Amino acid sequence: MGCRMRKLAGTILVLLYVPVYTSLALALAQVRPIREGSLLIQILCFAGLGTVWILPLLPLIRWMQKPDA
Repeated sequence: MGCRMRKLAGTILVLLYVPVYTSLALALAQVRPIREGSLLIQILCFAGLGTVWILPLLPLIRWMQKPDA
């Protein structure tokens, strides 16, 4: 697969992944211990959810950037 096709496929996968992750993060943010927790717990939860989304995408991004053979 050429570099352009990898980037196209990767972009499509990212565009499909982000709404799914967003829905999951919103559902997790509404869990009672987080919603009713202290401000510190809420900040840590939202910071974690806002950061963790990129971790599953790192291998995909590396694959997309791989040079052609």
